[in-house]
Amino acid sequence: MKTIQLRRYTLVDGEYDAFLAWFDGTMPTVRPAAGFAIEFAYGLRETNEFVWAVSAEGDRERFAELEQAYLASDARAAAFDGVPQRIAVYNISFVDDVAVDAEVAPA
Repeated sequence: MKTIQLRRYTLVDGEYDAFLAWFDGTMPTVRPAAGFAIEFAYGLRETNEFVWAVSAEGDRERFAELEQAYLASDARAAAFDGVPQRIAVYNISFVDDVAVDAEVAPA
């Protein structure tokens, strides 16, 4: 079992490219080291949004334990040290896994 958290951000105007560069250079190292996996990450330049999902093995309680340790970690503090606030609006929630029966048409 794994728990997935969907994180949707509206970025501060003018910070889109800087945020993406920071995220790409930081999160793929910092989050996995804390016990998380990045499921996906997408930027929506036209609407100044960034959407990504992070997961952890176990239930929501286990996710919360890992998140608490991550938020208090020196690695996270270093990742954010000197970084200006680039997120104007946060929308963070857990998602349910929905099985989809995707039938592929023959080529």
